[in-house]
Amino acid sequence: MRASMPGRRPKPDRSLALAQYRQRAPIYDRELLAFEPIRSDAVRGLRLAPGQTVLDVACGTGLSFELLQARVGAQGRIVGIDQCPEMLAIARERVARHGWHNVELIEAPAASARIEPQADAALFHFTHDVLREDAAIDNVLAHLARGARVVATGLQWAPPWMWATNGFVLLAAMHSVTSFDGLACPWDRLAAHLDDVHVDTALLGGIYVMSGQVRVRS
Repeated sequence: MRASMPGRRPKPDRSLALAQYRQRAPIYDRELLAFEPIRSDAVRGLRLAPGQTVLDVACGTGLSFELLQARVGAQGRIVGIDQCPEMLAIARERVARHGWHNVELIEAPAASARIEPQADAALFHFTHDVLREDAAIDNVLAHLARGARVVATGLQWAPPWMWATNGFVLLAAMHSVTSFDGLACPWDRLAAHLDDVHVDTALLGGIYVMSGQVRVRS
């Protein structure tokens, strides 16, 4: 299961990902229902405090916003980044419906998004393609404060003998990523920039939750 698969590219394809998520936007919230406990664990791992700023990278329809709001409060700030206009349209509706005035939405790939604030934390929730792109990681980390908390979650290959889990991962990945590059360890490029890295797994090893802190440079 750790080799490349037919029909998947060796590297992520932004154009293909955009087309993929434009199609998924109307049903995206329903598709992610089964993974909501993972989202809760991820937001908890950010250890946010009231008044802080958090980046929600590849935020999609804004499913994480309510959990993030509960942590940063009205004095905090949420910056959602996504390249898909259809997904962000739903996120805007969500923001308007709840009357959140502290949410900024940026329509751009993570690699080129113009991020104004210096944030205290960043969330990468099921963002495999983004995590395999060094330019995206570099751009996000450049806008995080020293010691900022980072949490990433998503699909990963389980040990080879866990064929049932890997069958699920394969089906889910074919529906949600454009490349199987690094699916054995999807978080490794991000973790290379972090200290105190910790990785938990769920779904019999088919899902990871990686957390760490931005390395403090001299």
